[in-house]
Amino acid sequence: MNWFERFLLPNAAATHASDVDGLFMFIIYLTIFFFFFNAGLTFYAARRWRRRSANDVTPHVTHNTKLELIWSIIPLLVVMMIFFWGFKGYIKAAVAPNDATEIVVTAKKWVWQFEYPDGTRTLNDLHVPLNKPVKLVMHSEDVIHSFFVPSFRLKRDVIPGRYTQLWFTATEPGIQQVFCAEYCGKGHSDMLATIHVDTEEQYETFLREGDEQVRQMPLVELGRQVYENKGCATCHSIDGTRGQGPSWKGIYGQVHMGTDGKGHLVDENYIRESILYPQAVIVQGYEPIMPTFQGLLREREILGVIEYIRSLK
Repeated sequence: MNWFERFLLPNAAATHASDVDGLFMFIIYLTIFFFFFNAGLTFYAARRWRRRSANDVTPHVTHNTKLELIWSIIPLLVVMMIFFWGFKGYIKAAVAPNDATEIVVTAKKWVWQFEYPDGTRTLNDLHVPLNKPVKLVMHSEDVIHSFFVPSFRLKRDVIPGRYTQLWFTATEPGIQQVFCAEYCGKGHSDMLATIHVDTEEQYETFLREGDEQVRQMPLVELGRQVYENKGCATCHSIDGTRGQGPSWKGIYGQVHMGTDGKGHLVDENYIRESILYPQAVIVQGYEPIMPTFQGLLREREILGVIEYIRSLK
């Protein structure tokens, strides 16, 4: 990329960007060429055939077949080349590789939510691996938004009631900026997200331990977030109301009778076992319907749930 291209375009940070930049710069250079070419022809014609005296008579020329063919066929060929060049890039950008990591994107006023294959969710922070394809499956909960990453040369509308997709392979480690490119209300300009392009080691650490926000969040707050985002609220209330599972309110330190006829103290070990091996102890009066969360919760998230239950006096 020369100085002129760097002046016009942001830094390219994804594989697809080079295809977009190539076509974009071709059109720019073609436009510049024809601007000066047509200006030169106009200047030449004005000097060559200018009226030199009052007695000059303009010759009656009806047409020139050769010139008409030239200025019709050459632009047609150029436009067709641009079409097929762009169509090839469009198809390449539309079809994600089979091995792409699939991440679900939910747009809503005025945040971006990202859900990873292991169930992890983040707000306004997307972590992706370096040099590996990533596929985004996007939908909106309210109005039309638009997911725009200038450095990736990608923009796709996010529409309520349907899914849209895009994919990319990030080639530059670091942080890239996401904008909403569709006016969506008063918080539109603040609907920003950050893409963290991680090395393989950094990405594995993120999947295992969470991002910096998760690692620094107080355990009680993290536990409440897990309760709200991982489906716990579907079966367990926090106000004492009976649901499909026992209410979490005030249960810490109590003894629950299991279907095995034994009493089980609700402490750290009991809660951890219930999360990872929910069929080990079934509380009397309830059905064994809870799924295991092995591999779906990080160790710190389990500790957060324990602290959150402990806080519900």
